Amino acid sequence: MAVKAFDEMTLADGGVRGPYRDVAEWLRRMPAERVAAARHEVNQFYRRHGITFGAYGAAEGHETTIPFDIIPRVIDWSEWQFLHDGLVQRVKALNAFLADAYSTREICRAGVVPEEQILRNAEFVPMAQGLTLPGGIHTQIAGIDLVRVGERQFHVLEDNVRTPSGVSYVLENREMMMRLAPDLFSGMGILPVANYTEELLATLRSVSFSDDAEPNVVLLTPGHYNSAYFEHAFLADEMGIELVKGSDLFVDEGRVFMRTPRGPQRVDVIYRRIDDAFLDPLAMRPDSMLGVAGLVGAVRARKVNVVNALGNGVADDKSTYTFVPDMIEFYLGEKPILDNVPTWRGDRPDDLKYMLAHLPEIVVKEIHGAGGKGMLVGPTSSRAEVEEFRALLLARPDNYIAQPTLALSTCPTFVQSGVAPRHVDLRPYVLSGRKTTIVPGGLTRVALKEGSLVVNSSQGGGTKDTWVWARPRARTARHAEQHRQEPVLAGALPAARQVGGAPA
Repeated sequence: MAVKAFDEMTLADGGVRGPYRDVAEWLRRMPAERVAAARHEVNQFYRRHGITFGAYGAAEGHETTIPFDIIPRVIDWSEWQFLHDGLVQRVKALNAFLADAYSTREICRAGVVPEEQILRNAEFVPMAQGLTLPGGIHTQIAGIDLVRVGERQFHVLEDNVRTPSGVSYVLENREMMMRLAPDLFSGMGILPVANYTEELLATLRSVSFSDDAEPNVVLLTPGHYNSAYFEHAFLADEMGIELVKGSDLFVDEGRVFMRTPRGPQRVDVIYRRIDDAFLDPLAMRPDSMLGVAGLVGAVRARKVNVVNALGNGVADDKSTYTFVPDMIEFYLGEKPILDNVPTWRGDRPDDLKYMLAHLPEIVVKEIHGAGGKGMLVGPTSSRAEVEEFRALLLARPDNYIAQPTLALSTCPTFVQSGVAPRHVDLRPYVLSGRKTTIVPGGLTRVALKEGSLVVNSSQGGGTKDTWVWARPRARTARHAEQHRQEPVLAGALPAARQVGGAPA
């Protein structure tokens, strides 16, 4: 029997939870035709200005908008504080683990993490051993995927510490909501997210090896054919830094320089959106046309810092994930604030036996899978799909983990039939430099198909604006008058920001 999902807006007795009361009233007053007009206009705006998603392997490079739902997700301040503390703790431990994994591996000597978990990991980069980075920080930008299953029950589903994407949607979705529902937004006292790029630039500058007051930062992109190119261009534009490709950079006497019309300009920090294997054709893949020859040597010489650090993949694959609670206790001497989802590992005989016996009931994931691919959601899969995955699991048991099928929380969402609950997750973004910063909320992804638990955009999911409700605001006469006005929806979209390309 399926477990009933936690409804983030509606109480068991049919009442509305405090953070959603204004939203519920807004929905009650919302004419259906205005909703349809707003949804159409938002999709047209996103498409016209390049805010699209390019799915690799799609016919003729097909690009589409990621559906944006205009009902915001609301998180109470006390809930956010709990998440904030847990995220800071977790990312601090992940940074300690990465610094240790590429040096003395004390956690392995203590018997907490097997050394083969690091050395035999497909994402381990031997050339990153011995790197000493500013502040010991390897993960300056982390995206931690969370799911909610109860009133105060949040679980970490996945750690993204290589090149986490999606934050551009946090900023664009907020801008959209502030124009679609200004009275609702201003009346609720929602915490802002607009300072994210300012904090991101400050974080990047704070991890430079250089002593310059304003070290030179660039964003390295694979180019406009990348599915996340919109985000690359958006972030570079917002931070006021150069968006560069590998061909725009070169290494001379151990330093990295950028080609400019005024001659070479030194680069101190590279915010890379390129995978490790393609960063340096001399040290990694020799056929890479995306990276910079000699870049790894410049990093090792402490002449440039690459963000996030080389080799971070050892910390965010789905098998290392199982050790993160132990990392928190080992490095910080603290109990984890945020729980992992219970996980079975295919490389453990007893776990494998359980996985094989319960495939129709559990979720099985490929260790290095991403985007909702390389996974089996047992309860929603056919018998043939289950048996096909059983063969994959038997062939490479060490390549898979499994987790129980969680009843992810639901939020009200506009669908064809009207407003209905749909399952959601949350990706907050944690910035680690001289200080730790987390933009309030993060990216909420929503599974638009009824009953689906897969929220990934590549699998048909959409996004919502995530509001952190700071406090109830006194009901003044002026506020009451605002609430009597018709919602501002269609015809209130922001001015264009033409950057082209497609986001993750």
